Amino acid sequence: MPDWVSTAYVEYIKRLPREITIQLIEIKPEKRTGGKQTEQLLLAECQRIRAVLPVGCQVVVLDEAGQQWTTVKFAHVINQWTTDGDAIAFVIGSADGLHHEIKQVADETIALSKLTLPHGLVRVLLAEQLYRAVSIIKGHPYHRV
Repeated sequence: MPDWVSTAYVEYIKRLPREITIQLIEIKPEKRTGGKQTEQLLLAECQRIRAVLPVGCQVVVLDEAGQQWTTVKFAHVINQWTTDGDAIAFVIGSADGLHHEIKQVADETIALSKLTLPHGLVRVLLAEQLYRAVSIIKGHPYHRV
C-alpha cells in the first residue's frame, strides 16, 4: 500500500481507546500467472482468508453491493457485537472482489459506498468509521449530527 494509506490508517487506529484491539491482516493476492481464471484466483484468496478468520467472529464483508448503513447504525451494530463479546473481522476483497464462499459465510455485507473504491482507500475509510463509531458509543464529540 502507498505510504498515505498506512499513515492515514495508523492515524485513526491510534485514536481508538486502548481497550480496543485492531489487528490488520493482509492477504497476499494470488499471482496472475499460468493463465489462471478469476474464479481460481478468488478461490485461492478465499482459502487464505478463511485460514486467518478468528473462530466464532462476526464476519463483515465490504462490498459495493452490500447494505449501506448510516454511521449511527454502524456504531449500534459494533456496540452490540462487542457487548456480546464477539470479535469482528472486516473483509476487503482484492482487485477482483471476493469469492462467493466468503460472501456466503458473512454475517453482514455492507457497502461504504456504491462507488468502486480502491482497497487502500477502503482501509482508511473503514478505520475512520471504526473510530467514529467508537466516538458515538463513548459519547465523544468527534461525531456531530
